[in-house]
Amino acid sequence: MKKLISLLIGCSLALAGAALAQQPVEQQSPSKGKRPPEKARATQAQPRPNAAKPETPAAKQHGAMKGPPAANQPGAMKERGATHEPGTTNEPGAGKGRKTPATQGSANAPGTNVSGQREGAPTPRAKQQVEQRRKGMKEPGAESKPAASPAAAPAAAGKAPSGQVAGQQNAQANTGAKAKKPAPEQVQQIKSQHANFRAQPKPQQVPAVTYNQNYRIQGAERWQGPQYEVFRSYHPEWHDQGWYHSHYNRVELIGGGYYYWNNGYWYPAWGYSPSAQYYAYDGPIYVGHSAEPPDKVIADVQGVLQQMGYYKGEVDGLLGPLTREALSAYQADNGLTQTAAIDEPTLDALGMS
Repeated sequence: MKKLISLLIGCSLALAGAALAQQPVEQQSPSKGKRPPEKARATQAQPRPNAAKPETPAAKQHGAMKGPPAANQPGAMKERGATHEPGTTNEPGAGKGRKTPATQGSANAPGTNVSGQREGAPTPRAKQQVEQRRKGMKEPGAESKPAASPAAAPAAAGKAPSGQVAGQQNAQANTGAKAKKPAPEQVQQIKSQHANFRAQPKPQQVPAVTYNQNYRIQGAERWQGPQYEVFRSYHPEWHDQGWYHSHYNRVELIGGGYYYWNNGYWYPAWGYSPSAQYYAYDGPIYVGHSAEPPDKVIADVQGVLQQMGYYKGEVDGLLGPLTREALSAYQADNGLTQTAAIDEPTLDALGMS
C-alpha cells in the first residue's frame, strides 16, 4: 500500500514538473486572442522622436517570463526582438514580433527605431534635407555660382551699354595719352624748326571770327585760379591805332590781323586796321614773358600735339577749331582746366613756358 502511494506521488510530481517546464514557452508564444491589446498598448506608448530611449528592463513588465530566456530560444526572440543584446541582429527571429523601441547599438539592424519607423527608412527631417539639396542643385544660389574668370571679363564688357563702352575706351585712350609727355629735346627740336615761322591767313580752311562787343569766353566764369583771370575778364574792345599805341608798347601784324602784347598774353587789336582783321580766335593767347609772336607759339604747340597724336591738322600757326579740340583733349588727359586755348598751365605742361 505504501509503495502504491509513493508511486502515485512520484507520477504527480513528474506531471507537475512537465507542466511547469512547458509553462514559459506557452506564455511566451504569441496568442491570437490575448496579444493584440498588448500590442496596441505598446504602439500607443511609443515615445516621440526626440524623447529619451526607454530602458531595456521595461520589457520585463509586459512578459510573464519567470527567468531570462536563452538568447537562441526562438520563442524569446520572436516575442522580445527589441530586447536582444548588441551583436544579435543576425540571429533567427530578430526584428519579428511586436515592434518595440530598439536598444542602443542596433541603429543599423533591421527593426524599428525610436520613432516607430522601420530601420533605414528616411525620417521627415532627412526627407526635408534631401528636398533642400535637390532644390539647391536645380536652383544654385549665390554661393554656388562660379566666379567670373578674367577671360570672361572682356565678354561681359562687350555687353555693356554703348555709352559705357565708349567711356571705357576713352578712359583707356586717356591713360595712354597721359604717358606721352613731350621730352625736352623734342620740344627744342620743334621750336628750332619754327624759329622763322610766319602764319598766313586761311579764311577758307579756318573761318575768321567777327567782332562782338558783348562776347565773353564761354565757361570762363567757372575756371578757377589767377592764371585764368584774363579769360574770365576778357571782352573785345574797338579802338584806333592812336589808342593802342598810347596804352601798349607793342602792336604787330600776325597772320592777317593786328595783336597787342600785355603781360605775357597777345590780344586781338580790334579796330587797329579795318583792312587787317583776320582772327581765328577771339581771346587771350599765353606766350610767357619772352613775348614771342603768337603764331610761332601756336605752331610749336601744334607740332608737339601732332607728334603726341592729339592734333591731326596742318601746322599753320592759327588757333582754329581743330587746334582747340586737340588742346581740350590734352588738357582733359592731364587734369587741366579745359579752356581749349593756350593758357599758362597748358604751356607749362608742354614744357614751353
